Amino acid sequence: MKAIIVTHGGVGSPVSHGDGCQKAAEEALDTLRKTSSVLQAAVRGAAVLEDDPRFNAGTGSNLRIDGKTIEMDAAVMDSDGNFGAVAGIQMVKNPVLVAELVSKSPHLMLCGPGATEFARRYKIPWYNPITPKARERYKKVKKNLSKRRLPYWAKRWLNLPYHLEGCSDTIGIVVSDGKGNFAGAGSTGGTSYMLRGRIGDTPIIGSGIYVGKKGVVVSTGIGEEIIRRMLSKEVYEKIASGISPQKASDWGLTLFKPQKPANITPVGIIAVNKTDYGISNTHQMAVGIIKQS
Repeated sequence: MKAIIVTHGGVGSPVSHGDGCQKAAEEALDTLRKTSSVLQAAVRGAAVLEDDPRFNAGTGSNLRIDGKTIEMDAAVMDSDGNFGAVAGIQMVKNPVLVAELVSKSPHLMLCGPGATEFARRYKIPWYNPITPKARERYKKVKKNLSKRRLPYWAKRWLNLPYHLEGCSDTIGIVVSDGKGNFAGAGSTGGTSYMLRGRIGDTPIIGSGIYVGKKGVVVSTGIGEEIIRRMLSKEVYEKIASGISPQKASDWGLTLFKPQKPANITPVGIIAVNKTDYGISNTHQMAVGIIKQS
């Protein structure tokens, strides 16, 4: 087996948190060895990142603009066409596990209370992801909004310093077993500049994630901008045409034009094909990499 596994902690995540990403990659590799399932490997690796409170997913998720609610999105996909996603799910520890369960159901995506109810039917326990750290981040958000005298939806997120609340975006993982099988997963707690009910790119097939017979791409960044460009699918098509994952990922960043010279849309991309990987990001991003030779 010549597996390639890449994980990220979200665009904006400090590179010093790469130890958490590497731990997730190692868990994915261990799962791949035990199960020979790229999908299981992606899910288990993503769950490690969801459990790490330094990252914005699962236990590390952000409160929404109301200061009371955490709604999370997650998705899984493999090169056999299996796809499952949840959006706006609440009160679970690992949204990615629920997304995997959805991939085994007749549906592709479940949202809101229906997604949470689905999780309970499968004995996923109740879990409150609101942490003291999330409350502290939210205080910074409120202070920022007050200083700028912005409407409560913060106008456009692109007008705000992305690093201000010290948060990162969607976590993600891409897996290749070296035999032509691929899988990916993404999970996010969003940003506190979100209205309740907002859904980002993570659970949208072709936007936050896309997997085909030639590789897998997972994206992170401002969800609305990623959705507009169907970013993961566009990058995947470049890989499918024979371009290397690195060049395809670099090309993906060129789809985002700066709103201002000093205001580049935060975007990160990880991708793999059968023999190589690519990582491109506009801002700092923690990553973990395993490439077996």
